[in-house]
Amino acid sequence: MEMKQIEVQCPCCDHQLLVDVRTGKVLRHAPPPSADETGKPVLDEGRWDGAIGRVEERRSSGGFDAALEKELRREDDLDDLFRKAKDKVDRRSNPDAF
Repeated sequence: MEMKQIEVQCPCCDHQLLVDVRTGKVLRHAPPPSADETGKPVLDEGRWDGAIGRVEERRSSGGFDAALEKELRREDDLDDLFRKAKDKVDRRSNPDAF
């Protein structure tokens, strides 16, 4: 099912809101863009630095490494599951062999 979203501007605070039409929940909000005297948007360097800091925190917490290790072991885990299922089928089809 495709999620339908609309972007609206809050009449009270001028924040940009991304709303899921189906549930009515706000998915994302952003403050109104700042503009300089020429009308061009002002870039916020602190926002970029903050995002980099959050990514580094997640990476250093070990969750990334654990997910990578799990993915590297995935082929062996699937081979083990397949071998166990094959053995089970073999035991059911020929109970005297075991």
